[in-house]
Amino acid sequence: MQEMSVSKSREKAVVILLAGFLGSGKTTLLKQILSWETDLSDTVVVVNEFGDVGIDGALLKNSGSEIVELTSGCICCTLTADLRQSLDRIWKKFRPVRILIESSGVADPTSISAVLAGPGLRECMTLEKIITVLDGDFWEAREVFGPLFYNQLEMAHLILLNKIDLLDKDQIPDFLKEIHEVIPDSQVVPTIHCRVDPETLWDKPKPKIFGIKPIDFFQTGQRRESVAATSYESFSFQTSRQLDETRFKQFIDGLPFELFRMKGPVRFPDRTVMVNFVGGKIETLPWDDASHTQLAFIGWEIDGDQILSQLKQCMIQPK
Repeated sequence: MQEMSVSKSREKAVVILLAGFLGSGKTTLLKQILSWETDLSDTVVVVNEFGDVGIDGALLKNSGSEIVELTSGCICCTLTADLRQSLDRIWKKFRPVRILIESSGVADPTSISAVLAGPGLRECMTLEKIITVLDGDFWEAREVFGPLFYNQLEMAHLILLNKIDLLDKDQIPDFLKEIHEVIPDSQVVPTIHCRVDPETLWDKPKPKIFGIKPIDFFQTGQRRESVAATSYESFSFQTSRQLDETRFKQFIDGLPFELFRMKGPVRFPDRTVMVNFVGGKIETLPWDDASHTQLAFIGWEIDGDQILSQLKQCMIQPK
């Protein structure tokens, strides 16, 4: 990133925080992001590591982003002042559009949020999204990790249930259901090596509702044998017929948690909307093109034929 002139200013930089317990896969996610074809020339990456082990230099060099490393401490504890000063310098020097912060595994997003909300930073940047990477095995053993582990999840707008290839395939739908029950206002997407599509990651989230009681959060089930058994499914649906809106809403309510992505225009008798369903949460927007319903689906170990059969029941039959 080139240093920007003082005369060129931006209203506020968008901050995206990557959180997650030690070893969950945050650095893997960051590498995924930096490997995308997305233009990151207006993005600064802040990396918080214990010790002096940095991220692969060649990868960072090719990312087109400015990299700032904070080492030998946690940005929500001993490095709070360093984080504040670094972000202040980043803003004054680069005026970035976006700042990605990869926190350490023992960082509490609440503390980092407080730093960003402090005087001097809140005027020039805003924490727009918190993405927490969750190791699937950690969820089953969550009672060991305590309140910090829960805070990282409760604060998240998007939770990536990572390393599902190391879980028993029967565990994954149970884990997705449990996470949705405990953190009901977060999107949850199962991943392998943190592979997630850019649109899911960059989408602006809805405001979080905090103060959720961690019901049954520290209850654990019986551990099962781990097997590598994963299968992502993608399929699509298209029709020129109108869909019944009531039946379509019932269809959405009955979708399995393993279906974590559905997107496309849906044509009702009186209007057409763009549907964006991610990790159990749905958003609809007005859509001008009213000619077709065209939906794309992505899920894990799902029966696409069954889902399409249920969706066809929403079509209004010709008279």
